[in-house]
Order: sequence, then structure tokens, then C-alpha cells
Amino acid sequence: MIRLVFVLRRKKHLSLAEFHDYWLHQHGPLVASFANDLNILRYVQTHTMEDPANAAMQAARGEMEPQYDGVAELWWATEDEFAAASASPAGKKAGAALLADEATFIDLPESPLWMAYEYPQVNPSPENITAKVKSNIARVFFPLRHQRHLSEEQARHYWLTQHGPIVRAHAQATGVLCYRQVHRAGSDLDAAMRQARNTQVPAYLGHAEAWVDRGTAPTTPEAKAANQAFITDENNFIDMNRSTIWFGKEHTIIDRR
Repeated sequence: MIRLVFVLRRKKHLSLAEFHDYWLHQHGPLVASFANDLNILRYVQTHTMEDPANAAMQAARGEMEPQYDGVAELWWATEDEFAAASASPAGKKAGAALLADEATFIDLPESPLWMAYEYPQVNPSPENITAKVKSNIARVFFPLRHQRHLSEEQARHYWLTQHGPIVRAHAQATGVLCYRQVHRAGSDLDAAMRQARNTQVPAYLGHAEAWVDRGTAPTTPEAKAANQAFITDENNFIDMNRSTIWFGKEHTIIDRR
């Protein structure tokens, strides 16, 4: 499957609560109404939590970009299926309606989007862990850009083959329930989506995502050492000044898998 990742900043006249409310109760149903026209298999909104832990995660990594207000993610079976659905008459009509509504509450130039592929690292079976609003589980979302002295290929290779095993080795100590790397696909479709929205912010290399149970989060010496090991290794390939991280809660709007 291929995933569209769309990290969102709200219009400046909206509070975070107003932004989340419109996105969930107005825009979400609009997307769902076009699920067949656009052949969407899954659509999830992750709403950024107002939580001191966000600032703590950033402070542990130094100066970072401001967190976003949320992330929209949509899945298709293949890139070709997404392209075909979007190019159909019904798909074009749906895309125009969605873009018009996005412009009412999203700061589109400041909200980058890209197609991506996921690489599971710590993956439960069945894959049913969700950061629901009334649960202790939260989703960590970490859009990252690589160190400038590395090429994209070098950074991706390090992330996958060096950093991934470190996180897997310490997952039990830190209480990580699920961890995936989601790498930007470098799709030709990205340019058209950015142009339609006048996107100004460069896309990220991808993002790391993890689900943790904050009700049972360990505070043992092993957990603290593991978290420090994560951050120490992140600095080998991530440019923290051009990356960001936050906790969020998920709302599944479409799931036809």
C-alpha cells in the first residue's frame, strides 16, 4: 500500500480546538463521501495533543521546528490506483471539492504533503493498536529531515539499517507498542499536489511513528538509558533544527482494508 501524508497547520484565525472540530466533523465526512470516487482504502486524522510532553520531547532533542496541528493520512493499494482514481471525471470533481474545503481551515502553503511507503519495525499482530481519544495510548509523530552532509539515500539507509534495530532492541524497555518508519516515496504525483495547494514548505524525508501506552510508561533506569540511546543515534542522521515531534490522538474516518 502507498500512503499520502499531509501534515497540517491551521488557519491563523482558528484555535486548535476549532481547527480539530471542523476537520473532524465537517471535512472528515466530506472525504468519506468521496471514498468510492477516489478509491480510498483508509483515512486517518491524527489530532495534535495539547500536552507538556510535546515540549519535553523537543527539548530533549534541542531546537526543533514548531509542532504541526495534526496530520491527515490516506491509503491506496498502489500509486497507480491513486493516480487513476484522481484522474477520472468523478475523481477530479471530488479532488476539487476537497481542495476548496481544505482552503477554509488549513494554511495550505505551510502544510507539506507527500506520498510514502511504510517499513514496520515493531509491529503487533493483529495491527489494531490505535491512539483513541479515551485511551492511555498516544501516537508519536516525528517528521524528519536528514543531516545536510548526508544524501537522501545515505540517510534512508542509515535510518532503516542502523537506527531501526536500535529502536527494536529497546522497544520492551521503553514500552513501545508499535514502531514504523514511513519513507517519502519520491512520487511524481507530489509536484502536482503541491502546486495545487501552493505548498511552500519542503517535504520531509519521511516520518517515524510509534504508539506508546502512557498509562504504563516505564521510568526505569533501563527505559531512561534506552530513550537516550534513541536520541544519541537520531543525531547521527537527523537534522533536529529542521524536524519536529509531537503526541497525537487518532480518528479513523475510512477503513475498507
